[in-house]
Amino acid sequence: MEHVYIRTSAQGEPAVVVRGGREWRIAVEPVRWFERVAWWEASKRMPRGTGRVDVEVLQVQVRLGNNARSALATWQLVRDGSGGGWCLRGEDAVAA
Repeated sequence: MEHVYIRTSAQGEPAVVVRGGREWRIAVEPVRWFERVAWWEASKRMPRGTGRVDVEVLQVQVRLGNNARSALATWQLVRDGSGGGWCLRGEDAVAA
C-alpha cells in the first residue's frame, strides 16, 4: 500500500491528502469506521506486542489542488499501526 500524509484543519479535521508530492483537497466530509484485522490469515499467532485488533479507515473524496473543476476521486485510507501514518488502499490507488 502507498503511504500518504494527511494535513488537518485548525479543528483537527482532515483537510488535505498529500500523495506523491501533490496536494489533494478533501471536498466532502470523510466517513470514518473501524475494521477487524485478519491477523490469522498471515500467521498462526497474533504478533507479540502488537495487540492490534481494529484498524481505522477513512473514506475521502478529494480533488487535485484548488481546481474546482478537477474530478472527484474516492479513496480509502487505512491507518498505519506502526507509525501512525496513513496508507492508500485498493484499486483506486492505481487508477488515481
